[in-house]
Amino acid sequence: MTRRSVLFSPGDRPVLLEKAATTDADVIVFDLEDAVAPSQKQAARESIRKVLTDPAFDPPAEVCVRVTRHDPESDLDALAETVVDAVMIPKVSGPEMVARHARLCADRDMGPAIFALLETAQGVLSAHEIAAHGDTEAVLFGAEDLSADIGANPQAGDELLYARQRVVLAAGSAGVDAVDTVFTDFEDRSGLVAAAARARQLGYDGKIAIHPSQVPVINEAFTPDSDQIEWAHDVIAAKHDADAAESGVFEMGGEMIDAPLVARAEQILSRAEAADELPWPSSSLWVSTGSPANCVTTRDWQLGIQGRPRYAERTGRQLVE
Repeated sequence: MTRRSVLFSPGDRPVLLEKAATTDADVIVFDLEDAVAPSQKQAARESIRKVLTDPAFDPPAEVCVRVTRHDPESDLDALAETVVDAVMIPKVSGPEMVARHARLCADRDMGPAIFALLETAQGVLSAHEIAAHGDTEAVLFGAEDLSADIGANPQAGDELLYARQRVVLAAGSAGVDAVDTVFTDFEDRSGLVAAAARARQLGYDGKIAIHPSQVPVINEAFTPDSDQIEWAHDVIAAKHDADAAESGVFEMGGEMIDAPLVARAEQILSRAEAADELPWPSSSLWVSTGSPANCVTTRDWQLGIQGRPRYAERTGRQLVE
């Protein structure tokens, strides 16, 4: 599963809820928290339930609901016996909040993924423990609320860099997804491109969106391009040859390749596969060119014919059914 784009939609606006499902967002979040006025919470619960129970509602995206801080019980009561894939917890301060919400879900015979939104100083400082909790599947960084919590100016530059890095390091350590904060100016495409690229450089898996127009920009930023995919596939192919020669480090195109670069190549292929950018499973790797034959799987060969003829020609590999 890939969580590149996480699109929020206010829970009290049914038209926008339905519109969110028509985008290419990997995750759509029906919001009961900040986007809904206190007086409209119950109406929003009813709107979300109506959408989720509509037989025609069947988006390819992961469907998440952000519950309220003060009354998640009522939120989850409204979601019971609906098909909801994930529940997002706002302002998570520690792993006990994840445990509590997981119990509330279990009490209602619900088993959604748990997303933890880290948007307070305490939450960021507890990022490792939150991400490592067994029920957490993703952590999200919330810069706007964190800035308010610590008195920072979110437009100043790198004032929140430490917090962003702490969240992504915690996610990496725990093996869960890390989703970067929202870029609030949805009319500034170039700014979003830069922000998404920066988040990807930091190691994030995706980014929050607040407008459908942001989704394709974010998806592109977090999807490996054709050059990256080709490089990664070449590395894995060369790694098989190096293994056959019992060599731990090998050269490819003038570049020395060792274990960290092999791991990076595997990650690129995994991301590309999750985004449906590979015509073959990332587990189908180029086999060794050694004895008994230069061979590849059928799907790999199709890739060589359709997408990478230079690689097929350079290696001279043959098709083995």
